[in-house]
Amino acid sequence: MNAYDLMIIGPATRDLNIDYTGAEDRSTGGAVTFCTPAATAAGAKVFAAVKISLDDGDIIEGFRMSPEDVALLPSEKTTLMKNVYFTPDRERRDASCPAQSDPILPKEIPDVNCRLYHLAGLLYGDFPNELIEFLHGKGLVSADVQGFLRHNEEGKLCFHDWADKLKYLPYMDFLKTDAAEAEILTGLTDRAAAARQLYAWGAREIVISHNTEMLAYDGRDLFTCPVKARNLSGRTGRGDTTFGSYLAMRMTGAGMEEALLYATACVSLKMETPGVFTGTRADVENYIREFYQ
Repeated sequence: MNAYDLMIIGPATRDLNIDYTGAEDRSTGGAVTFCTPAATAAGAKVFAAVKISLDDGDIIEGFRMSPEDVALLPSEKTTLMKNVYFTPDRERRDASCPAQSDPILPKEIPDVNCRLYHLAGLLYGDFPNELIEFLHGKGLVSADVQGFLRHNEEGKLCFHDWADKLKYLPYMDFLKTDAAEAEILTGLTDRAAAARQLYAWGAREIVISHNTEMLAYDGRDLFTCPVKARNLSGRTGRGDTTFGSYLAMRMTGAGMEEALLYATACVSLKMETPGVFTGTRADVENYIREFYQ
């Protein structure tokens, strides 16, 4: 019997966010930070493996999880991110990375029983290829492609195509991109066409996020669901919240269409408040009844 539905693996960050008015906010960020509470709220049994410096152990306390459900993977440094937003909707920003954590190695993965291992990365180098191969031998694998496209070049963040995509996309049972990342990977601006290309290259189930809608495709069915957030004050963590809740729904028995509806409603609700998702599954279901039916 599997103890956990999914393990979410990745670096947490110390973030400095500066909005379009110049107001500063310091917070904890990273895909693992936003994915984990969204997946847990959806009802999945989640294990979090968090790459940070030992000096930043307070980040682990912020996950509000039982000690047996979370592990600190030691790093010389914790990733530091700076985001300067130019518009109220936070769609335009300048991101930089003053520090990056060490790569996560196969030997660091906690020896717990999981069905799915999610690579919740931030930057190229977070996950070496041997980690993908190792996890593929243990169970299902999913990834946020951001961790393979976004490069830290002396503090400046630059996007480049994933050189090893044709080899490792077939390892991905679930793959998350946003619209811009999908275009980098495929050269296609049409999100549905990009999803079909990623499937043709081997990814089994693709989720593409966009500020207007979320899309899911598995080679047979293609579903979209509109984002209905009433404000965007909690824009940071949009894709991670979407995919964390989507994976949780899929791993606990929901079909693609149900999972996409739940995930889109969850992130719509989350974006109305800064920070990670702190609601419950019942909150999301109420949101669905109010705005999606």
